[in-house]
Amino acid sequence: MNSVPKYIIGLVTMLAIGLGVWYFSDIVLYIIVAVVINIVMSPLMNQLCKLHIKKYQMPRWLAAAVTLIVFCVVFGGVFFSLIPLLFKKLNELSKIDIKTLADYIDEPLTNLQHFLIDKLGMDADFSLTESLLTAFKEILNIGTINSLLSGTVSMVGNTAIALFSIIFISFFFIKEEGLFRTIVLTITPRKYEQNINRAIDSIQHLLKRYFTGILLESTIMFTFVSVVLLLFGMPTTDAFTIGTFVGVLNVIPYIGPLIGWCLGVTIGLITPIAGMTTMGMLFIVGGTIMTAQVVDNFVLQPVLYSNSVHAHPLEIFLVILIAGSVGGVLGMLFAIPSYNVIRVLAKEFFNNIRVVQKLTEKM
Repeated sequence: MNSVPKYIIGLVTMLAIGLGVWYFSDIVLYIIVAVVINIVMSPLMNQLCKLHIKKYQMPRWLAAAVTLIVFCVVFGGVFFSLIPLLFKKLNELSKIDIKTLADYIDEPLTNLQHFLIDKLGMDADFSLTESLLTAFKEILNIGTINSLLSGTVSMVGNTAIALFSIIFISFFFIKEEGLFRTIVLTITPRKYEQNINRAIDSIQHLLKRYFTGILLESTIMFTFVSVVLLLFGMPTTDAFTIGTFVGVLNVIPYIGPLIGWCLGVTIGLITPIAGMTTMGMLFIVGGTIMTAQVVDNFVLQPVLYSNSVHAHPLEIFLVILIAGSVGGVLGMLFAIPSYNVIRVLAKEFFNNIRVVQKLTEKM
């Protein structure tokens, strides 16, 4: 068989696989998340399997169940502590008195408006305070808040179904070591088994480093922001709320840190430190989160991801942009690990193509 038909067959096969993945995208996503859970939790599973009490060794099914319970407790603890805090702050936001808010922000906004008029030539008839208050009235409309809450409840219901499916699949992946590899090899022609085995080993190594790095990064961000805000005198609940939002949202590339900053500043302005001015709260909360993000961008990410991405920043930005346009926030969240998986597979099966050689030369 000459090279042209070979490439055509390869492209047709990849297209068919892509269409199948798109059609069964929900199921594929459940399997991918289950594989990630298996990779992240495998060290705990291995330790439990080695555990001996006298002559008794923990069976694999029990070790898998305990491993999955630990994951659910940690994940559920973060999730179910975050949701009530979010609802509480939304409720507080809906009860804010517009007049009080106007008095609270009038002075700093007036100073800012004078600066814009003097330095940038803004129209003197334009009122920054009135414009912001009009926007706040729409945001604080009780109908908007109720709509947001009902939408969240609906999302939680759909998430519950997804979580059950993921946990069920994860149990068998954790319990039966190499089950995912066996499934993939079963549907793979024998002549490609070595390539698939090498690819799976590389993918597992890269994903383990990547997701371990993300968990460590989020924990450091949460701790840094919470501790600094506590040192400035912020109540424990508010400091931990802001720290949790910043830590969790930081895993979403580019827009996550921005959303975390906006949420953190909003919470700080809703429940300010006693005796603190508006500008003081903005400086403390906004400055703390911004400092944490600078440390994250220039210290944490280079150290944690240096051996897991191996790609040009522009390359990563374009991948995340494409993933975001296709899959939204969830697509952005899985963009980098998915891109690594694609590069590993491309290196194994299409390494004679020049563009593949260039994209995978550092792997």
